[in-house]
Amino acid sequence: MRLTHADRAVDPSTSATKGDVAAYYEAVAGQLLPELKGRPVALLRAPHGVGEETFFQKHPGKAPFSGVHVLDAGLWPGHGPLLEIRSLDGLMGAVQMNTIEFHTWNARMPRLNKPDRIVFDLDPGEGIAWADITRGAELVRDALLDLRLRCALKTSGGRGLHLVVPIAARWPVDVVRAFAEATVQQLADAHPDRFVARSGAAQRVGLIFIDWLRNGDGATTVAAWSLRARPGLGVSVPLAWDELPMLNGAAAWTLANAKERADQGDAWPALAPQSLTAALQAVNASA
Repeated sequence: MRLTHADRAVDPSTSATKGDVAAYYEAVAGQLLPELKGRPVALLRAPHGVGEETFFQKHPGKAPFSGVHVLDAGLWPGHGPLLEIRSLDGLMGAVQMNTIEFHTWNARMPRLNKPDRIVFDLDPGEGIAWADITRGAELVRDALLDLRLRCALKTSGGRGLHLVVPIAARWPVDVVRAFAEATVQQLADAHPDRFVARSGAAQRVGLIFIDWLRNGDGATTVAAWSLRARPGLGVSVPLAWDELPMLNGAAAWTLANAKERADQGDAWPALAPQSLTAALQAVNASA
């Protein structure tokens, strides 16, 4: 498709253009499209570039996106139809409409009320060093292992880290959300000098908020390999756990170098969907 205004600046801090964004997404489409296909997507659009006003779009608007698939409204009763990106055409259609970030649901079609993953987003407050964030991620991982749940890891592309737990798509979203909240509350109770279970900047000064709200009905998380609409255009990149000690920050990869990382292959382990039954029982018993 024809990309209009390809030379328009998107990120003044790096002089990256809309054409650069399109070239990046074309280069990593092989990694990004499997993250998008089969899941509703929310698009973060930045019509005037990074640092200016942005907005999320998860329903079709008046101007259609070329190649972006509009889903049956019956998939999410009581709401408007959702969007899905299945192909490179859809990816480029979203970029043409000034999309920078791609955020996905935790469930796949057609069972949007049955998540197939749980996301724990480590969101550091003011005064938190990178070493504290990496140690926090290890503590969350170990707590999940105690519940017999393995998790994958990725950078947020900003300041934090995301832990992703693949689960069998059997439990209603409200059950999964309650499990995530209870797990985070137990971690906050066990490590009050490190974690907090309540959102809000004032609540997490000197602490890490483990964002369990990513697991609610209709909630989304930035997809692996998505750019972030922030100065520098960081990228959310999958990691192997043994890479974490060598990482200097969650924005280690950007538009400028993430393609080379993608060319090395996906660092995520092939984790099979896991049963949540024993973990639910353990968390409920502790509560």
